Amino acid sequence: MVFDSTPSLFNNTRSSSSDPYSEEYGNAMIVRAHPLGMARANNNVNVEGARGPGLEPCIGLEFDSADDGREFYSVYATRVGFRTRTGQLYRSRTDGSVASRRFVCSKEGFQLNSRTGCPAFIRVQRRDSGKWVVDQIHKDHNHELGDVEESRPPILPQRTPTGRKSSAKVSSKSKLKFLAEVDDGQPCFSRSISFKRIKTGGDGGQAKAEPYAGLVFSSVDEAFHFYLRYADEAGFKTRIGQLFRSKNDGSITSRRFVCSKEGFQHPSRVGCGAFMRIKRQDSGTWMVDRLQKDHNHDLEPQTRTHTKSSTASKKFIDEVNGGLDTLDLSEINNGVRSNISQGNNIGSEWYHLLLDYFQSKQAKDTGFFYSVQVDNGVCMSVFWADGRSRFASSQFGDAIVVDTSYRKTNYLVPFATFVGVNHHKQPVLLGCALIANESKESFIWLFQTWLRATSGCRPKSIIADQDMAIQQAIAHVFPGTRHRFSMWQIRAKERENLRSMSNEFKYEYEKCTYDSQTNADFNTMWNALVNKYGLKENVWLKEMYEKRESWVPLYLRGTFFAGIPLNESIESLFGIFLNAETPLVEFIARYEQGLEQRREEERKEDFNCSNLQAFLQTKEPIEEQCRRLYTLTVFQIVQKELLQCYNYLGIKIYEEGTISRYSVRRCGNDSEKHMVTFSASNLNVSCSCQMFEFEGVLCRHVLRVFILLNMREIPTHYLLHRWTRNAEHGLVCDVDSGVSCQELKSLMVWSLRETACKYIESGTASIEKYRLACEIMRDGAKKFCRQR
Repeated sequence: MVFDSTPSLFNNTRSSSSDPYSEEYGNAMIVRAHPLGMARANNNVNVEGARGPGLEPCIGLEFDSADDGREFYSVYATRVGFRTRTGQLYRSRTDGSVASRRFVCSKEGFQLNSRTGCPAFIRVQRRDSGKWVVDQIHKDHNHELGDVEESRPPILPQRTPTGRKSSAKVSSKSKLKFLAEVDDGQPCFSRSISFKRIKTGGDGGQAKAEPYAGLVFSSVDEAFHFYLRYADEAGFKTRIGQLFRSKNDGSITSRRFVCSKEGFQHPSRVGCGAFMRIKRQDSGTWMVDRLQKDHNHDLEPQTRTHTKSSTASKKFIDEVNGGLDTLDLSEINNGVRSNISQGNNIGSEWYHLLLDYFQSKQAKDTGFFYSVQVDNGVCMSVFWADGRSRFASSQFGDAIVVDTSYRKTNYLVPFATFVGVNHHKQPVLLGCALIANESKESFIWLFQTWLRATSGCRPKSIIADQDMAIQQAIAHVFPGTRHRFSMWQIRAKERENLRSMSNEFKYEYEKCTYDSQTNADFNTMWNALVNKYGLKENVWLKEMYEKRESWVPLYLRGTFFAGIPLNESIESLFGIFLNAETPLVEFIARYEQGLEQRREEERKEDFNCSNLQAFLQTKEPIEEQCRRLYTLTVFQIVQKELLQCYNYLGIKIYEEGTISRYSVRRCGNDSEKHMVTFSASNLNVSCSCQMFEFEGVLCRHVLRVFILLNMREIPTHYLLHRWTRNAEHGLVCDVDSGVSCQELKSLMVWSLRETACKYIESGTASIEKYRLACEIMRDGAKKFCRQR
């Protein structure tokens, strides 16, 4: 959620050089400042309740608890003349605890007729000390207020030489603390920042932020807010740019903050080269090592008021996590999330946009499906899938990826996709959703809705995040489906929890988890690893061992995942078309543009399969059979396995009745061997490498045995229809596959509709093709009549 809010700060006189909170050394000044926007008070101020003196909410108010903040805001609202509600809460990515809360005007949003989208709110954020501090505020309302009592600004005591902080008591519960501000009401930075001699402007000696190479910050958050202040004074807006990682441990080593007009991805951008880069030092501080101040566009110098200098990315990060320190823009921590069914991360304006879009799509596409989750009369999550996506679900919905990668970056909207793998090994869209919140109930509704949209086509496997809410939802809706954890999340957790480990440990860990071939090997290596490094009581390792069947490759090879690599994540279906800065008005256009590009890529592969033919590289009849049936992409996989099988030696080691067992090992490498079992009675075959079970394509070891047995063709039950050239024509499942009559009818309807749509597109290309299409349909109608 993005808010255009401008925090109001206290106006104090600028700190003199005698201020004990600043020390001057030669040409440099070290400023030990308190958290952003807080003012210091040196004398106790007893306030007999928020009503009496008319205290105003302001940046820096400190409370013992979030409830104290809510109580204070309610008292203030009663005095001013409006009512309040508890807004969204945001949780820590580390442990799931509440990190910040918003208290809003009761007329915020548009879910009810009485609401006007009022932007007034305060946000309190939990500090490391356990206190809750107001860090964001917007006082202006877009509606009339009731009778307002006369209010006075907070009384700030004069500075004392001691510089000691003391609290101002608001009530028996609420304790407010004001910390005097440095630099005449300008934002100051937490902990310490190394400045050059501060430059002063002509407006009363107002201090200015001026970046330079060598400027040192205690944290990324300090650097970011400093650059925001500098940008505000200079007259431009900022964005968060690239981050760079260590090749050794994956930790972040540097970050870039850029002008908002950097790049060309948006019409408003002009490729501005202004930026500031900070680099992590061995001491843990961050230093400016690269800086470019020149812009290639006009600047808009600001007045001394605090303007909206934050970009959409910064606002989102602040709103969710309260600063860059608590969020890695390329990582997200998994963990148990509490039920936050009352929260909604979807802006109310999205519902109007999407519903208009859905209605226009339904008028063109009779197979278009959408559903909106409603909770107590309030719109929550949204799901939609067009006719082609629903048909693709019937063909390629056996292994799906629930892509919630919006959670690992600063996406403005919680946009998620259901993605499958088509017969060309390309990602294919099976459905889309905006997820209101990350509760178990939201995901249960989402999965049930997708199941309803696809007429009950249940997947064999799902790749989704590790969060407990998703695990519980999958177990509830898809009880027989194998849940595999998203690799990006596993890797992120490994970087976080193994960062302090030695390279030797990391090597042994990788070998254990990703190279083990048997259950016994894995258990032996794992136990040796945790014992050697004294990690038997490590909470994260114990949890991952308990969940090993959902992420360790050894345990996943026996389940069909359409060949999606175990150590990689599937590429984003929409790529660069949808990102963190996609504005509301462009979302639909970019969504359709990205979807059309994917479908155009599929059409190109369909064309290639119909008009091109791969070269044969052996004289095996099996190769010719596969070339005739499979798509070009899948045939290349089979052809590679066939060529490799000549490097293996197969020896029969067991035979009883119609059952034979072969040891297939690589020539010159006795350690690389697999067991192949073959039944002559029903032509069933299995290999210990489990490639067919995982990918649906026979491996080199089985093909070696088939050649030994002089088999000229692969048995039909090992030729999956989903990989064939005709996968989009006809049905993947037949009457004997266990689907109900109703499900089978739905599949037939979608199959015929998809074929008819392509037929119509070709038939309307010209008058001649239209007449030909009509003639073909008349001939087809006559055949139908004869069938009756």
